[in-house]
Amino acid sequence: MKSSDVDRITNWIVRRGLQGAQEADLLREFCEKCNAAGLPIARALVVIDTLHPVHEGTVFRWRNDDVEENAVTNYGRTVEGATADTWYRSPFYHVLQTGGEELRRRIGQGEPADFSIIQDMKDQGHTDYVVFVYRFATDATIGEMDCVYSGWSTRSPDGFSDAGMSALRLLVPALGLAIKSAGLANVAHTLVETYLGRDAGRRVIQGRTQRGVADRIEAALWFSDLRGYTTITDTASPGEIIPLLNDYAEVVITAIHEAGGDVLKLIGDGTLALFRADDPAEACRRALQAEENLRVRIGELNERRKAEERPITSVYIGLHVGEVFYGNVGSVDRLDFTVVGPAVNETSRIASMCRSVDRPVLVSSAFAASLSATERTMLVSVGRFALRGVGRAQELFTLDPELL
Repeated sequence: MKSSDVDRITNWIVRRGLQGAQEADLLREFCEKCNAAGLPIARALVVIDTLHPVHEGTVFRWRNDDVEENAVTNYGRTVEGATADTWYRSPFYHVLQTGGEELRRRIGQGEPADFSIIQDMKDQGHTDYVVFVYRFATDATIGEMDCVYSGWSTRSPDGFSDAGMSALRLLVPALGLAIKSAGLANVAHTLVETYLGRDAGRRVIQGRTQRGVADRIEAALWFSDLRGYTTITDTASPGEIIPLLNDYAEVVITAIHEAGGDVLKLIGDGTLALFRADDPAEACRRALQAEENLRVRIGELNERRKAEERPITSVYIGLHVGEVFYGNVGSVDRLDFTVVGPAVNETSRIASMCRSVDRPVLVSSAFAASLSATERTMLVSVGRFALRGVGRAQELFTLDPELL
């Protein structure tokens, strides 16, 4: 590979990184360009950790044969089990522990294949394998994202030439920087959507961060909490509380997302969500679909937890429809992207009435009126009630028990 090729590919990496190319595309295009310029890469992988509630990081792979392989694979925590065993026996871990940046084995020339991944490459006819580990400065790490790891192999009879190795040493750090840039963008999306909700997260990423800027929207509103939660926390062992909250939050959030809703708040055992559509009737229909989804999931969860002899519960749900303000509320240095307005307060009051009338679901008269005539036949009145903090009494409805 000529120095002019290295300069050209470096310039390409920078531009693709600035364009926001995804990691797998960067790796694939990089390998194709290197091969076209005379650097015979046969297999490549890049590994970078992330900041994610489930995954520790991602492996990106490329190969120049016809064997199908996942180009992108997420991996779990590397602190226990088979994943940990694989990590501790890898050349990446060895380089990290010894403090270097590079490990090379010219396996076609008799050098030892002293790591399982290198032995695999040798068995498949590869002649040279090199690993690079580029560390980030301590104050540049985010979560577990503190390095970019990469591995490169060739089937060329003589392995990588001196010029090829020099090219890799110049090009791979630039590629690592572009992949880190893409990884950080993904982390930002993951964090805002995980902690703010999917729709609110997208809005923040798109620049809706100005204090006091809010949209006036019409939405179906959902507020739910766990039945008997206080009693459970008083009687269950402390180690059971967080797993219980996680189990029930999982089924509530999944049911809402499946029906096209957005979860805005987790408040202890409570969940605030909204459903939007051009037609209020459609938004309300989605909220009812989420309730139906949840009924099924709660049943399955309670069967599992009962078999495990762990505490079980159910969910109270209040549904309402109305106008709310949806946007940024707070101080200049601590904002919350949420919904506010009388309709939000009314929804939580409706949910709290579930205990008084001993019904799992209550909906407002406005919600009922927004439904189609067919859907309204699913509801029965439970009477008129004065809701705390709400100026007028209103009729509340529940799902007809005979239809459940």
